[in-house]
Amino acid sequence: MNRRAFLAGSVAAPVLTQAGLASETGLRLRAAPAHLQIAPPDYPATSLWAYDGQVPGPALRFRRGDRLEARLVNGLEQPTTIHWHGLRLPNAMDGVPGMTQPPVAPGGHFDYAFTLPDAGTFWYHPHANSLEQISRGLSGVLVVDEAAPPDIDAEDILVLDDWRLTEEAQIHESFGNRHDMSHAGRLGNYITVNGLPELSRDYPSGARLRLRLVNTATARVFRLVFRGLRVWVAALDGMPLDAPQEVDRVAIAPAQRADLLVDIAAALGEEALIASQERDGTYAMVSLRAGGPAQTPRPAPGALPPNDLPDLTLDDARKIPLVMKGGAMRGLPEGATWKGTKMDMRALAQEGQFWAFNGLAGMAEAPLVEAFLGETIRIPITNRTAFEHAMHLHGMHFREVLPGGSLGPWRDTLLVGPDETREIAFVAENPGDWMFHCHMAAHQMSGMMNWIRVT
Repeated sequence: MNRRAFLAGSVAAPVLTQAGLASETGLRLRAAPAHLQIAPPDYPATSLWAYDGQVPGPALRFRRGDRLEARLVNGLEQPTTIHWHGLRLPNAMDGVPGMTQPPVAPGGHFDYAFTLPDAGTFWYHPHANSLEQISRGLSGVLVVDEAAPPDIDAEDILVLDDWRLTEEAQIHESFGNRHDMSHAGRLGNYITVNGLPELSRDYPSGARLRLRLVNTATARVFRLVFRGLRVWVAALDGMPLDAPQEVDRVAIAPAQRADLLVDIAAALGEEALIASQERDGTYAMVSLRAGGPAQTPRPAPGALPPNDLPDLTLDDARKIPLVMKGGAMRGLPEGATWKGTKMDMRALAQEGQFWAFNGLAGMAEAPLVEAFLGETIRIPITNRTAFEHAMHLHGMHFREVLPGGSLGPWRDTLLVGPDETREIAFVAENPGDWMFHCHMAAHQMSGMMNWIRVT
C-alpha cells in the first residue's frame, strides 16, 4: 500500500459537524456556493457547492422512530431538491423533481417532514441535475441510531468521494460530455475521505470501531482492502445482516453504504490502514494508529438489531425482466425509443442518449412495473453492456435472488457487472411512483432510468 504521491504527511481529520439531534426539529439545509480547501495545502481552495458551507454536508443524526423536519433553502442559480437515499418514506418526500415534487427554484425553499422507521446509515443528495450538483459537492450523511447500540469503543463516518479537478484544483466543467456518458461515467482524478486526501486517527490497540462507509461518488466503485484490522460487515445500505460477515476486502459502488465493525489488530505504535485499489496501485485512505493501553480482544460481534422489513417470499411473485443495453463498445445497433419516438443509434447520440432499458432510453411514459400494494415483484436484471451499473430502487429495499433460490441481504443499490444477470425481489410496500435507475449519474442522464408504480 502506498501513500499518495502528492501527500507530504498525514492530515488530521475533522469530526463531521453534526446537526439534527433527536431533541431538535426544524433543520435548515442551505445549498449554495462555497470556497473550501479539499486539495492539499499547496493548492488553492476549490469553488464548490455545499450544504451549509460544508463538504460533506452536515451529518444529520436521529434515533429510530424520530421525525425528521428539514427545510431546503436553494442558494444556487439552478433548481434543486433533496433525495433522502435509502429511506422508506412517503412518496411526496422522495425529492424527485417532476415526479414527487416540483423542483425548488433559486431563492425558494421546500419543507421535508417524515418519520424515520429504520435504523442505519443513509445519505442525502440532489435529484435535480444530479451529475453536476453531486459532483460539485452536494451530499451529506444521515445516521439513524438503534435503540440499543453495539458494544464498540468509537464510531466514525467515512464519506468516500472523488473529484475531477483542474491543475488549479477547481471543479472541471466537463459535465455530461459524451465520453463520460457512454463509458464508465464521470470518474475523478482526486479521491477524498470526508473531504480530505487521507484521514488519521489514534486508537488503543485492540479497540473495536464502527465505521459507517458511504460512497457519494457519481461513478467510482471503491474497492477497499485492509491491513492490521479484523473487519466484519454488519450492515449494507442501512440494513443489518443476519450475522456480521468477516471479510478482507469490501467493494462499495456509488450510493452504497457499508457498516463495518472493526478490531484494530496492529501492534502498538503501528498503523492499521484502509486502502483503495485503483488501476495504478493501492493507496492508503484511512490510517488508524494503534496506541496504548491495549484492549482485551473481544469475541466476534453479534448482529445489529434488525429493522421491521416485510416478509419476502418468492411464491407467486410476478417476474418482470429488465435488459440493459448500450454504451461504448456495444452500442444500440437496433436503436431505442426516446420520448415516444424510435431512433437509430446516431440520432440517439445526438440527443445525448447512449443507454436503454428494455429498448427505452430515458424516462418512459409507462412504468416498468405497475404493482399492487403488498405484491412481490422479481426483476431479473441482465447487463448486456461493457460497463458496471449500480441499480438503485427508491422507496423500498430489495433482496437479491441467489442461485438455488436463496435470498441475499436487504439492499437499495446493487452493482451489476458486464454480462451478468442479477435478480432482485421486493415487496411493493410503499405506495407511489418510485424511480428505478443506474446511480452512475452520467448513465442515468443518458438513458438508464425508469420507474415503478405501487397502488
